[in-house]
Amino acid sequence: MKVVAISDTHAPRRWRTMPAAVAAQLDGAELILHAGDVCVPSVLDELAAFAPVHVVQGNNDGPDVAAWGAPETLEVTIEGLRVGMIHDAGHKDGRAARMRRLFPEAGLVVFGHSHIPLDQSGYGVRILNPGSPTDRRRQPHGTLGVLEIADGALVSARLVEVT
Repeated sequence: MKVVAISDTHAPRRWRTMPAAVAAQLDGAELILHAGDVCVPSVLDELAAFAPVHVVQGNNDGPDVAAWGAPETLEVTIEGLRVGMIHDAGHKDGRAARMRRLFPEAGLVVFGHSHIPLDQSGYGVRILNPGSPTDRRRQPHGTLGVLEIADGALVSARLVEVT
């Protein structure tokens, strides 16, 4: 199953409409994971036109994003793989251990907040921050994550430059 992980879209300041490079990566996606800081639910509507969306609430998201269906944390099973989601995974020191404690059954945790793309394993969990496709801050490129999940395992994870 092709899953696209995205975070920190910060609409409408940074995302007025879906960037073409993001839409290209969403082609063929069967599921989208948004790790928060959507800011306006219309972004989620745009994403949902491509595939079902799971979203968690970010520190810049209001009641309208929560009403769309964004809890503070979420744990779902995708093709047999337990996936945890949170916006802010905290300081980089000890992050994998913290995510293992927060999501003890997860094989993968997707998070956002820092806008810094990261794909790391430790403490029996893979943690992935897809970065931001629209607000790269000090990063050289806007990014998102493209995941392949099958038979209870994360087969592959790529951080893809979209700007």
